[in-house]
Amino acid sequence: MELFIQIKNGQPFEHPILGDNFRQAFPNINTNNLPEWVARFVRGPAPAIGVYEIYEGLTYEKRGEVYTDVHHIRQMSNEEKLSKQEDVKTEWGKTGFASWVFNEKTCVFYPPISYPEDDKIYRWDEPTISWVEVI
Repeated sequence: MELFIQIKNGQPFEHPILGDNFRQAFPNINTNNLPEWVARFVRGPAPAIGVYEIYEGLTYEKRGEVYTDVHHIRQMSNEEKLSKQEDVKTEWGKTGFASWVFNEKTCVFYPPISYPEDDKIYRWDEPTISWVEVI
């Protein structure tokens, strides 16, 4: 996908524009010889956010000859991590199964017995702490 971005005072301005839209808006500009107030833009992939990471936003930065997305992510503080874990545990306590075990690394509850690996469908049975086939 071909994109362009306007440059004002040496900084990217507003958001990237599709190549076809740019050509319609600025028909007299040769996209192979851009003026200094416009630059090529390359869209970067959105990052995968980890369970204990916080997405803090997006900026556009020059990398080589083009501008691109720069995603800003930070690790949660210990306090934020503990708060998230407590929130998950509180919600689980309302509707979850008492026998399931909380995994701090993934911030998810897991059954004490793995789901059977066959083509059948099962439901969790808390009184027997087992998977029961749905018939």
